[in-house]
Amino acid sequence: MLNKTLYLNEEVFLQDRELKSGRDGFGEAILKLGEEHDDIVVLTADLEESLRLTPFKKKFPNRFIETGIAEQNMAGIGAGIALSGLVPFLTSHAVFSPYRNWDQIRLSICFSNANVKIVGSHAGFSNGPDGGAAESLEDIALTRVLPNLTVINPIDYRQTKRAVEEMYKMRGPVYLRICKEPTPQITTEKTPFEIGKAYTLVEGTDLTIFTTGTIAYEALEAAKILKAAHKINIEVVAVPTIKPLDKENVIGSAKKTGRCVSLEEHQINGGFGSAISEILAEEFPVRNLRIGVNDTFGESGSYKELKDKYGISSHHVVEAILNMLKEK
Repeated sequence: MLNKTLYLNEEVFLQDRELKSGRDGFGEAILKLGEEHDDIVVLTADLEESLRLTPFKKKFPNRFIETGIAEQNMAGIGAGIALSGLVPFLTSHAVFSPYRNWDQIRLSICFSNANVKIVGSHAGFSNGPDGGAAESLEDIALTRVLPNLTVINPIDYRQTKRAVEEMYKMRGPVYLRICKEPTPQITTEKTPFEIGKAYTLVEGTDLTIFTTGTIAYEALEAAKILKAAHKINIEVVAVPTIKPLDKENVIGSAKKTGRCVSLEEHQINGGFGSAISEILAEEFPVRNLRIGVNDTFGESGSYKELKDKYGISSHHVVEAILNMLKEK
């Protein structure tokens, strides 16, 4: 079922599969980068342990800045550090950065095209127990509208590590959206990753699911169910880079299957599904059913409970696709 050319994890559907979080991947990757490059500076807004930064702080205390709960100041400081020739990584929960400091990100970072890397952790429902106020369900919309800003939403722990490495290499501002909750590992050490590229995880002919972030596992699970129970061949395309979007692969898959669904752990308005729909409307008009959070805030609950309640778990995706295919 899985695309063998991508060297994906064949054990991803097992009950005892490996679960690891994006924030752990970030912590490990930034420590390794810090060891290899002395121009990296890490800033955080009172979230050192939450972003897995303690090892970096201990090893490189002179390249670690604790700003306190001051996300706006952190963005301004980061812009100044970048303009002096260093590479700052601004770290916080996604619901704080880019929310509270959006104006500073826009003017101090994006307007000047400063080489600042913004890391928003605990994205989507992955901070569920803290309630709706702590759930970032609008950050893709907030960031993809900003000129010069690249937006990345990795599908698992290993891809997060690759994304951190690649975003360091590129010049210009980047927003990295990562998950707190441990999730199934879809990729392996051999799986390719390039900023700006989409990847076909499963090849199909009847319908395409475009997905981004760790919710990609639910898309894979839905594709597996639809094939086994209904003989429907679903193509699953993971889009870890939301901006710039890989138009060629998106349009190519839409032309191949003729029907599209987008799945995201975010508001459907202005988010990933909107980005997919915009490209399809302009380049290859075809229906795209957007599955995500529909104009409402979240609430307190476990990650599994919230995905289920808000209609983005695999069985909801299966139901939505079956209903879509019944339509003429």
